[in-house]
Amino acid sequence: MSLRSRLNLVIVQALIISLMLALTGRLFYLQVAAGIKYRDAALSIQSRDVVNPAIRGAIVDSSGIPLVMDRPGMVISVDRSKIDKLPDKGVKVLERVAKLIGKTPENVYVATRLCGELSQSKSAGCWKGTRFQPIPVTRTATKEQALKILENSELFPGISAQSVPVRSYPSMAGENGIHVLGYVGTVNESDLQDSTKNYFREEIIGKDGLEFQYDQYLRGRAGIKTVIVDRKESVTKQAVSTQPVAGLNLVTNLDARLQAATEKALESSVLRARSLGGVADGGAAIVMDVNSGKILALASYPTYDPNIWQIGLTQKQATNLFSEATGVPALNRPLQGMYPPASTFKSVSAVAAMSAGYNMNALYKCPARVQIGNREFKNFETKSQGTINMKRAIAVSCDTIWYQISYDEWVRDGGLSPKSGLNDYFFKAARGFGLGKITGIDLPSEASGRIPDRAWKESFYQANKNYYCNYRERAKKSDLTPFLIEVARENCLDGNIIRAGDAVNFSIGQGDTLLTPIQMTQLYAAIANGGTIYKPEIARAVVKSNGTVVKEFLPKVVATNVLSKKATKFLHEALRAVVTEGTAAGVFAGFPVAVSGKTGTGQNFGLNANGREKDDTAWFSSFAPAENPKYAVVMVVSQGGFGSSVSAVGVKDIYAALFGVVGGKVDPTKVIFPRGVPTKLPKVDPKNAKLVTQ
Repeated sequence: MSLRSRLNLVIVQALIISLMLALTGRLFYLQVAAGIKYRDAALSIQSRDVVNPAIRGAIVDSSGIPLVMDRPGMVISVDRSKIDKLPDKGVKVLERVAKLIGKTPENVYVATRLCGELSQSKSAGCWKGTRFQPIPVTRTATKEQALKILENSELFPGISAQSVPVRSYPSMAGENGIHVLGYVGTVNESDLQDSTKNYFREEIIGKDGLEFQYDQYLRGRAGIKTVIVDRKESVTKQAVSTQPVAGLNLVTNLDARLQAATEKALESSVLRARSLGGVADGGAAIVMDVNSGKILALASYPTYDPNIWQIGLTQKQATNLFSEATGVPALNRPLQGMYPPASTFKSVSAVAAMSAGYNMNALYKCPARVQIGNREFKNFETKSQGTINMKRAIAVSCDTIWYQISYDEWVRDGGLSPKSGLNDYFFKAARGFGLGKITGIDLPSEASGRIPDRAWKESFYQANKNYYCNYRERAKKSDLTPFLIEVARENCLDGNIIRAGDAVNFSIGQGDTLLTPIQMTQLYAAIANGGTIYKPEIARAVVKSNGTVVKEFLPKVVATNVLSKKATKFLHEALRAVVTEGTAAGVFAGFPVAVSGKTGTGQNFGLNANGREKDDTAWFSSFAPAENPKYAVVMVVSQGGFGSSVSAVGVKDIYAALFGVVGGKVDPTKVIFPRGVPTKLPKVDPKNAKLVTQ
């Protein structure tokens, strides 16, 4: 053999040996070094987790009355792994099930489809779990329905009925509370992608309200049974099993009786506004303890039945929750509704005027009209109130006094050419009360409202300049009114500058100013207590079933001394005068509890869907008792008309429930908090709770 041939042979042998070593190393890595990893991966491909839900913790009011709790329920479920093997893919079976439980075949079909199997437009109510897990089509089945399925298995192949915990709303005082309590549902894909949560695909979790906010305590820990399946999804053996651990209970500051009374008063006010010819498309009402920030009641209208999430949401119900035609019942108006505060904002303007050096005891003219530049600004109802002091101005809700003061201060700050070192008394007063940012209430999705100061004006202008400068081409035909066209033209030219009209509108809570009802409540609570801003809080404590306190939520002070003693004294006297001799005097005449407050009638621009011009927003913001304030009560009715004839009446009804007013007198046996807002934690026993007074 030649030297060349031997050399080639050596090279080939070296390559073969190298290849063998590489293959041996890779084999060692796969079978030994990474063996555990790939074994787990292979196991996950053929394993399925079956979730055994935990008993979810109860949510109770401040006296221990259950607002939400789990109760034994009967669930009817569909096993897709079985019905899909039927000749018609289970169509006939699902039709029988639908007829039995009183649903349409379409709704049952959608409820048993994986969300990926349906188009996005038809996926409302789809199943977010796996095909392997039994899919519930109702959680509120009767015993008769369950028996019919169990006794006729040949007619219902793949259909099961069993007892499971179901979320229940006892409504022991007639309360609804869905917007504050929230609801639960199965996890979705976005939930599963949250790496901070250890969710299982079929697990029930909080989706909104307190259920969402305190889910980590209420949820407990689900029991998991892991089974091994073959390629045909048949179970071959059980791998792991853990037992569920019940969730903790949440004690709130709410009172079931007051919540029910607040909801009733709000609904009555909305219906009253409609009877007077208003659109009244919704509203909100809140009761707060002014000395702690505790939320004692929170209502939104329109509302809806909280049990629809357990019964099973139909396509129509899902659409109606977010439809403007039905008033968007899903909207939590106390936190998410933003409205022009109107004359209720004059309390802030009074603080601004005092900071600017105006004498509250001096006399000022309140004419029917004030000319600002080339525009005429009218007083309420274009009526002159003569020469009056500031206390009287707030009582009768004079606008023109504020037009003149705010205009004068705007001129002193440089007008259209603002000076350095601006005073901006009105904007600073609003920011001093924390307006323009969220209150931090312990509920999700709170809106921040809007304080249209110079910074906001600039940012809004940059974002919308192109729209304003091309308004005729970009706006809807219904919005091409002479007024809106002129507004767009002005905004195109100098929309980033605080104009005289912006300044005077801001002083009476109009223009671009928007507040949420919870912000308004926090504001009037601070006025009531002399200048301390508290964070609104619904939760009181998290407790175990044996009464052990896991976490307690104490009052949190956001800011102090936002009002001077002089400003507090003036506002207390002026807001009391509103009720005794001003715009709310007629409503509260003869009422045995001394109430202080302010009416507001906020002007809205634009058109409703039917082409009708939008009606005014009706406000009443208040606190009581006047001499020693304990509660702040605020109500707003969107497009409700006058604050004095709509919301003030509703607030009066809430105070009547709070203080036990019957027939024009206080009945001590009907006072909701005869010994004050509860400070001690109640015994939590949802199954044996009774509705009793303190």
